[in-house]
Amino acid sequence: MEKIPKMTRTEIAQIGKQAALGRLFEGSGFLNEPLDATAHKVLLEGCDFDLVYTPLKHLGYKAVLCVLGELYASLRQPESLSVNLGLSQRFCYEDVAALWEGVLAACREHGVKHLSLDLVPSVNGLCISLAAGGTQAQEVLEQVPAAKNMDLICLSGHVGAAYMGLHVLEREKVAFTGTGEQPDLSQYKAVLASYLSPEIKPDMLARFLEAKVFPSRGYFLTRGLGEAVIRLTHDTGLGAKIYLEKIPISSQTFAMAEEIDMDVVTAAMNGGDDYKFLFVIPLGQHETFRKEFHDFEVIGHLAQPDVGPVLVTPEGAELPIHAQGY
Repeated sequence: MEKIPKMTRTEIAQIGKQAALGRLFEGSGFLNEPLDATAHKVLLEGCDFDLVYTPLKHLGYKAVLCVLGELYASLRQPESLSVNLGLSQRFCYEDVAALWEGVLAACREHGVKHLSLDLVPSVNGLCISLAAGGTQAQEVLEQVPAAKNMDLICLSGHVGAAYMGLHVLEREKVAFTGTGEQPDLSQYKAVLASYLSPEIKPDMLARFLEAKVFPSRGYFLTRGLGEAVIRLTHDTGLGAKIYLEKIPISSQTFAMAEEIDMDVVTAAMNGGDDYKFLFVIPLGQHETFRKEFHDFEVIGHLAQPDVGPVLVTPEGAELPIHAQGY
């Protein structure tokens, strides 16, 4: 009998999500392009959320923002949402109703007009699949410029806090399992809120249109700042310089990183669930943007293609960004 050769195993986390996707599409005749005005997300229990410390209502709300954020990043106004829940026998109607309450709250807040729900059986806990659609006037989309060298890279708020909040919850989960005592988490309210109860301002898109500022690219941060910057360079074919001292990081994130002896830059670049926006703004609109968008920070700029995605230290060293996003 002919001996079957042993198959080589390549871990996706080893090569990174973008490289894995590139290989899968290579030579296929297809391009890995998102459908216009649509966004899709699948959230898995044990991977994307833990029900030991995540209330179902919070989870429903956060799940909706996870997919609507992708629409806002592409300058689309949320219009429709389809939700499919895979449910194991652990879940009863009351559980679904609690999660659905959070879904409805997010949909009302963000003006979703069409909503659908389906329930399917699952053998592995809870699975949440979401598909959202959005709209935008053609005359607005026609004003979106092409990305150019030296365009500004802007971030909508501090990063790394959600990752720190997750570390608190995972640590206290272990302690609670061992002792059964309810932990006092009052000193961690800020980082816990960043993870459990993120927010997106519903008027953000309207502000861009009113100011006549049209980002050439937009990304919603759920897998870390570094992963978004890598996607940006992949999509534009340009390099990107992110300046370390410009990245907004809250004092609570610094304190928590020190408490668990973690590099805060690692948390900012690789931590997930930030639910912040990364936009590329034309250099010529810098003054308007700085005047109208005080809640955004300019953290870097696009560069020549050979630069690649790099993190620039205060000393001027350029460190390649290797966030895998998986």
